Amino acid sequence: MAVLTQKKTFYLSNVIKVIVLLICGFLLMVPFIWMISIGFSKTANVQMPFPPRLIPKDPSWFNFKLVFENGQIFKAYLNSGIITVCSVLIGVTSSLLGGYAFSKGTFKGKKLMFIIVLGTLMIPMEPRLIPMYEMFNKLGMLNTFWPLFLPALVNGFGIFLCKQYFDRLPDSLRESAQIDGASELGIFFKIYFPLTGPIAATLVILTFISSWNDFVWPLVVLNDPNLQTIPLYLASFTQENGTSLGGLTMALATVSVIPIIILYLFLQRFIIQSIALSGLKE
Repeated sequence: MAVLTQKKTFYLSNVIKVIVLLICGFLLMVPFIWMISIGFSKTANVQMPFPPRLIPKDPSWFNFKLVFENGQIFKAYLNSGIITVCSVLIGVTSSLLGGYAFSKGTFKGKKLMFIIVLGTLMIPMEPRLIPMYEMFNKLGMLNTFWPLFLPALVNGFGIFLCKQYFDRLPDSLRESAQIDGASELGIFFKIYFPLTGPIAATLVILTFISSWNDFVWPLVVLNDPNLQTIPLYLASFTQENGTSLGGLTMALATVSVIPIIILYLFLQRFIIQSIALSGLKE
């Protein structure tokens, strides 16, 4: 009888947890659903619907047609795509190499260097804006894409995440390869790199989202309208029109997040694997 009662209590607690999580998930999705709803509302360009509705009265593709009729959105997409792809390639590669070096490497000052890398996580972007601006200004790289993806070479969080992941992989793999005469780069690319799928996918998603949504740094270094990224284009559009074209603004915002959603849907399963294997979730 006591066992049956425990089973009922356990089942009831799980049901309550699921219901609470569903409610929380729905509440988190409401702003996104409302954004899409306003994007499909033609009358929202005249007056925002009140009270807010999750399903528009007059669904129409009008706002989305206007968004794509303007060629500037394609330029902004291309600019953001170039910057984001370069940032992902540079950031993920450097993080994997750095994490491997700090995890499996044996060299003097390794602990001190790792502490310095972790120390960069405590410095927010705002104090670094002026020094970085001055540095790229002296290099003559302002108003180009270089300042937007070169900082991805040093990613303290990515290096830390990769180190935690490589710590879980056995050292015997490296020792066996060394006995066979393999170099360090050979060991990394032939032995360990094929095992980094989960953590690499996680870094791709995190770096992609960070680079795609970056606003302040591109605003500082880019002045040419033809080099605007998606966040800059969305901000300039909003600044010019205010709330007078709410439907068009929301349609533009919806279009801007599509690449992030697609990427996350394809790679989301790797995030759980990497968290489990990196020791961040015990």
